[in-house]
Amino acid sequence: DKVLAPETLLKQRKNAQKSAADKAAEKLATKKANRQKRQVIFKRAEQYVKEYRQLERSEIRLRRQAKQTGDFYVPAQPKLAFVIRTKGVNKIAPKPRKVLQLLRLLQINNGVFIRLTYATTQMLQIITPYAAWGTPNLKTVKELIYKRGYGKVNKQRIPISDNRVIEESLGKYGIICIEDLVHEIFTVGPNFKVANNFLWPFKLSNPTGGWARRKFRHFIEGGDVGCRDDKINALVRRMN
Repeated sequence: DKVLAPETLLKQRKNAQKSAADKAAEKLATKKANRQKRQVIFKRAEQYVKEYRQLERSEIRLRRQAKQTGDFYVPAQPKLAFVIRTKGVNKIAPKPRKVLQLLRLLQINNGVFIRLTYATTQMLQIITPYAAWGTPNLKTVKELIYKRGYGKVNKQRIPISDNRVIEESLGKYGIICIEDLVHEIFTVGPNFKVANNFLWPFKLSNPTGGWARRKFRHFIEGGDVGCRDDKINALVRRMN
C-alpha cells in the first residue's frame, strides 16, 4: 500500500512554494522598478549637465559682449556660500557662539552651505574672526557631497552611499538621487532648506600645507578668516 505524506508536510511544502513564488515576483518587480529609476536618474543627470553648460556659456558670452562694447560685466550676486569654522570652542563671545550654533558649525573645520540673504550676510559678519567663507563652484559642491556627504536620517549621521538614502528622506520633494541633491544645493532651488538640513555638517581635515602663519587675521591681511569669494574653492580642495 502507498504511504501518504502527512497533511502538515504537504501544507509546509505548499507554503514554501508559495513564498518562493512571491519572492521571485517581488524580486522581478524591484528589478524592473530599479531599471526605470536608473533611466530617470540618467536623464536628469544629462539635463543638469546641459543646464550647467548653458550657465557657463552665457557668463562667457556676456563678458565678451561687455568687452567688445568697452563696458564692464558685473556678475549676479552669489546666492550660495560655503562656511568653514576655523576656531575651536575656547574664548568665544556669547553672540558669535550663538550664531555658530545656529549655522550648525559646532566643531573646528566643520563646513556648511548657506543661502546668502541680508540676514545670513549679517550673521557672517558677526562670526568673521571665527570662520572662513566664500562662493563655491560646481566642482566644489560635487566633491564635498560625493566624498564627505552624510545625511541626517532619524537624527543619525548616515553616509550617502546609495540613492535610496536620499530618496527615502527627500523623495517627496522630487529629490531622488545625489545629482538632484547637488543641483538643488548649487542652484539654491525651492527645496534648498530641506536639502541642506538633510546634509549633516561636513567634517573637513586640516588643509594640506597648513593654515596661514597668522591664521586669525582676515584673508585680505594674509590670514585665513573672513570672506574670500571664489578663493574658498582652493581651500576646500586642500581640506577635502
